[in-house]
Amino acid sequence: MTSRRRFLTGLAAASIAPLRGWAAVGAPEFLAAGLFADGTYRLAGLNERGMILFSLPLPARGHAAAAHPHLARAVAFARRPGTFALVIDCAEGRVAAQLQAPAGRHFYGHGTFSQDGSRFFTTENNYDAAQGAIGVWDAASFERLGEFPSGGTGPHDMRLMPDGTTLVIANGGIATHPDTGRTKLNLPMMQPNLTFTDMAGQVLEQVELPRALHKNSIRHLAVRKDGLVGFAMQWQGSVTEHPALLGLYRRGEAPRLISAPVTEQSAVKGYAGSIAFSRKGDSVAITCPRGNRLHRFDVDNGEFAAAYALEDVCGLGTGREGLMFTTGTGAFGILSDAPAITARADCRWDNHLIPIRSLG
Repeated sequence: MTSRRRFLTGLAAASIAPLRGWAAVGAPEFLAAGLFADGTYRLAGLNERGMILFSLPLPARGHAAAAHPHLARAVAFARRPGTFALVIDCAEGRVAAQLQAPAGRHFYGHGTFSQDGSRFFTTENNYDAAQGAIGVWDAASFERLGEFPSGGTGPHDMRLMPDGTTLVIANGGIATHPDTGRTKLNLPMMQPNLTFTDMAGQVLEQVELPRALHKNSIRHLAVRKDGLVGFAMQWQGSVTEHPALLGLYRRGEAPRLISAPVTEQSAVKGYAGSIAFSRKGDSVAITCPRGNRLHRFDVDNGEFAAAYALEDVCGLGTGREGLMFTTGTGAFGILSDAPAITARADCRWDNHLIPIRSLG
């Protein structure tokens, strides 16, 4: 039983001893992709202490994942500019389906389910047109139903708002093309934005940063249960400038940009990796792997609360005991008053730590 709970070696093992329900795989709280010591890329299910309860192989490096709102099912994405996403039945430990980006598109590594779990939405690059797209998929068959414009260039993260009918999209503003890999093609003309749409793609609202910050790529999102949106940014401008990398936005109001003191702000090298609100929603944090820092802020007054030195920290998620984080050194930890490492895996955790269930 212990070996079955801790690790699934692949699809063959799963077909011999199928597992049923979240309890059979240890009731994982988080999903995370990583590069393991045997050289394989895998998606893992972790408990609240960071123990690996199951893992399944990925064909290439993973990025983020999305958890189904009702079923023990997750979608794991390739790192951009990847063209695959695997639908994993976590209860049975098998790949149930594979999403393939259509011709002229690639995924950006993020997606979200509709509130009822019937549809799945993916951020995509319509790269010949240098425009973003949102793919729409049937979440039972995972057949593609269509797509609509993302409202900008380079859509990266996307979340479902608490009303259950609105999507918020982080259009990073950066144009890329598979022929040139991850090369950024339009930095002088970047126009990142937050775009809010309904489930059919009708634009409800768009928010841009001040023109002087047009090189601050809006990348990752967190949404508080009252609809407050947190966004993490990655600066594409001069290395001598150190703009805010954290923003908060409530619809109908002006965005608030929040920064650490100059010494800390310069240390993070213009790069925020992940963002999450605390369970109570009174604080928000960003990870800054290039500066080996985790920054925490007070939501109400925007004040800088603390900086924590953590080597290659990037994954961040809301947990029952506090904010949880992962690092490229294999560490999993809890941030309450101070960071505490609770587990170390023989792997390099990738960018994101995805909560399976909402704690709102």
